[in-house]
Amino acid sequence: MNTGIIGAGRIGRVHIRNITSSVPQINITALADPMLNEEITAFARQHHIPKVTTDAREIFDDPDIDAVIICSSTNTHAEYIIEAAKAGKHIFCEKPVDYDLARVREAIDAAENAGVILQIGFCRRFDHNHRAVYDMVRSGSVGDVNLIRISSRDPEPPSIDYVKVSGGIFYDMMIHDFDMARFLAGCEVTEVQAWGSVLVDPAIGEAGDVDTAAVMLRFENGAIGMIDNSRQAVYGYDQRVEVFGSRGMAFNDNDVLHTARILTADSTCSAPMHRVMFDRYTQAFISEMQSFARALETGTGPEVNGEDGLPPVLMAAAATLSMKEHRPVKISEIIETANVNPVHTA
Repeated sequence: MNTGIIGAGRIGRVHIRNITSSVPQINITALADPMLNEEITAFARQHHIPKVTTDAREIFDDPDIDAVIICSSTNTHAEYIIEAAKAGKHIFCEKPVDYDLARVREAIDAAENAGVILQIGFCRRFDHNHRAVYDMVRSGSVGDVNLIRISSRDPEPPSIDYVKVSGGIFYDMMIHDFDMARFLAGCEVTEVQAWGSVLVDPAIGEAGDVDTAAVMLRFENGAIGMIDNSRQAVYGYDQRVEVFGSRGMAFNDNDVLHTARILTADSTCSAPMHRVMFDRYTQAFISEMQSFARALETGTGPEVNGEDGLPPVLMAAAATLSMKEHRPVKISEIIETANVNPVHTA
C-alpha cells in the first residue's frame, strides 16, 4: 500500500523508521509537515521517501496514495481523519483523536461512513508483556475479573511548552492506561474518580496541569480499576499491569536491559529499566504498524478500531471533571453533557 505520513516529529519518525525496516507491505511515498526544514528533508531522503511537502492536502489529493498515517499534533487529528476519509484513504491515527468529544464522534463516523479502515494508535495493546496478561485473562485463567491495577510512570517530565498544549495528564499520558483498563476488563467503565497533585515540578502546576495522579474506575460488570501516573520515576520507565480475579492473578514486570544479576556480600544488583518510551515499546510500535498493514491487506477491521478511540476520551473527560470538582463522575454524565452518542449510528 502506498502511504503518506503526516507529521515528522518524534512519533512520526519512529513510525517511519519502523515501517522502512520492518513493515515491507507499507510503501511510504510522501511526507507532509508544516514545519518542513532541511533536517526533515534529509530524514525523508535517508528513508527513501520521494516526496516531502508542507501541505497535508497534497497527500489527500494524491490518487496513488492508498492510506494515511497521522502523526501530527492532536488538534489536527480529527480534521485529518475526516479529510482522509472523504478522499477514500485508509487511516492510522495517533491517540487521542481529539479533546472534544463531538469532534471525536464526527471523525470516527466519517471513517465509518466512507468505508475506510481507521486504526487508533494505542500501542500498548501490542506490548508483549501487557498482551500476555490480556491473553491470560481472556483464556479464563484468572476467572472473573475483580480488580485491575495499572502503574504508568515516566522517567522525567516533558517540557513545559509541551505540557501547555498536551491537554493535561489524563488526555496525554493516562489516555493509554484508560484504553488498557477497558482492554483488560473486556467491558466499559461507568464511573471515574480522580485525584491529582503537583509534586514533581511547580512549573507544571503553573501551566495548569498536575504531575501526579490517581484514578479509581468502576466497570459495567462491577469490577474496580486503579491507575496511578507520575511524570517522574527516578529509577526508569515504569509500566506494569495486574488483573486479579476469582481464580487467580496475572501481572507483569518491567522490561530490563538484560536479566543478569550480580550478588555480592554487600548488595544484589540487576540491570536498570528502560529510560525512554521508544525503547520500552520498540516492538509494540512495530507490531501495531504490522497490524495496520494486515488490515490493509485483508480489508478486515483493525485490532484497535475507530470506536476504540472514544471511550478513553470519555474517561479522560470524566477524570478531569472529577479532579476539578472533587467527586466521582459517571460516564453517562459526560455523554449527556457533551451530547455525543457513544456508538456509531450513521
